[in-house]
Amino acid sequence: MTERVILEVGQPAPEFSLQDQDGTTRALADYRGEKVVLFFYPAAMTPGCTKQACDFRDSEAALQASGVRVLGVSRDQVAKQRKFADRDDLGYPLLSDPELEVHHAYGAFGTKNSYGRLVEGVIRSTFIIDEQGNIEHALYNVKATAHVARIRKILGVDA
Repeated sequence: MTERVILEVGQPAPEFSLQDQDGTTRALADYRGEKVVLFFYPAAMTPGCTKQACDFRDSEAALQASGVRVLGVSRDQVAKQRKFADRDDLGYPLLSDPELEVHHAYGAFGTKNSYGRLVEGVIRSTFIIDEQGNIEHALYNVKATAHVARIRKILGVDA
């Protein structure tokens, strides 16, 4: 089983550069000066991931009004991210990390318990990154449902 990184508050967020659903390269450095919610999800268009992504979609305007940018990351290819974004009207960047490099850098891939079995896979995780590029919150093993409400509460973004 793979040893995984666990990021902590105050650490610099690992830099990355990935393609979004439009094939546009997005780097964490592009968002300096803005707070970023970076969430890792196991697979586009699955029930839990759809619920989580749509919850972020429904909160995106309120988050952006508070100076927060939302970025989703999965190991899905760009074309599948595009299909997911189109199907569910997701307006924020969905980043493609098929080689799992960014997943590993953030500790969002490793050993997890899946229905009583230990398996290697994507660990649903969310990171709040401050305006200087440091980890403000590192949330591992989050649930797909009610998660966005928790993020909004942490950020002080009213419903």
